[in-house]
Amino acid sequence: MSSGALTLAIDASTYRGTVAVIAGTEVLATSEVAMRGEREERLMPAIASALGTAGASVADLGRVVVGGGPGSFTSLRIGAALAKGICVVRQIPLAAMPSLALLVAGASHPPADARFLAVLDAMRGDVYAALLEVHGGVVVTSERARLVARGAVEELARSLDAKLVGAGDPPDALPHARGLARLEPSLVREVPISTWEPDYGRLAEAQVRWEAEHGRSLATG
Repeated sequence: MSSGALTLAIDASTYRGTVAVIAGTEVLATSEVAMRGEREERLMPAIASALGTAGASVADLGRVVVGGGPGSFTSLRIGAALAKGICVVRQIPLAAMPSLALLVAGASHPPADARFLAVLDAMRGDVYAALLEVHGGVVVTSERARLVARGAVEELARSLDAKLVGAGDPPDALPHARGLARLEPSLVREVPISTWEPDYGRLAEAQVRWEAEHGRSLATG
C-alpha cells in the first residue's frame, strides 16, 4: 500500500471508543473498545488492530480524523492525545469531525434522506443535541451541538420535524468512527495539532465537584 493513502478515523466521545481505517469513502477495517471501567488504555491497541486488519501500518496514513465532541471528558482527551501523537510522529495533518454526526453517519444502514436530532448523554439531566440533515446516505449538515434538558428533547425534535436518535435507543446507538466515510467533506476541518482541543461540552465532573467544595472557579490553562 502506498504511503499516505489512508485515513485513520477515531471517535472516543462516549464510553465506547471506535476506530476505522478508510480509503476514500471505503471503510477497510473497524475496531471498537470500552473506554470506561478498564484498568489499561485500550484505544491504541484498537488502532493497531484496525490497521492490521486493513493490512496497513501508520506509515500508510495520510491524515488522522478524530471526533471533536462533545462527550465524555476523559475519553475525548485520550482520543485527541493519541490522534495528535500519531500526527506528530508521522508529520501528517490532523482533522476534527462532529461526534454527534457520527451517530447517524456511523449507523450500519443510514437512511437516504432524513432529518435527525442526534443526542448524547451530558449527565446532570441534560443531553448534547445537534440537528443533522442526511441526503443520499450522507450527512450533509450538522449544527453545532447544544445543551438541552433531557425532558425537553422530544418536544425539540417535534418542533424541528426531526427524528430523535441516541435517546432511549439500543445501547449500540452510539457514534462510530466509520461514519467519516458518510460525512460531507465540509464537516471535517483540519485543526492545529499544538493548540486544538475537543469540544468537551461542559466542565468535567471532577472540576464541578472541586468548585462546589471550594466555592470558586478552578483556574485552567
